[in-house]
Amino acid sequence: MAIDIAINREVCMGSGNCSFWAPATFDLDDDGVAIVIDATGDPEDKVILAAQGCPTQAISVSLDGEKIV
Repeated sequence: MAIDIAINREVCMGSGNCSFWAPATFDLDDDGVAIVIDATGDPEDKVILAAQGCPTQAISVSLDGEKIV
């Protein structure tokens, strides 16, 4: 399965929820904005939880072209 993760950097508030739920996938950069460090770093369910837990809904996740979050 191909996973695609997109982060709207204009919307991200840097809460860190994503890196809490999926620490091998997400991190915060020097500006305190979320980045993807490894799209396959965590299991898909963790990545989906991380996206769902984003307080500003800045993260979108698609699996095989189908938007999940």
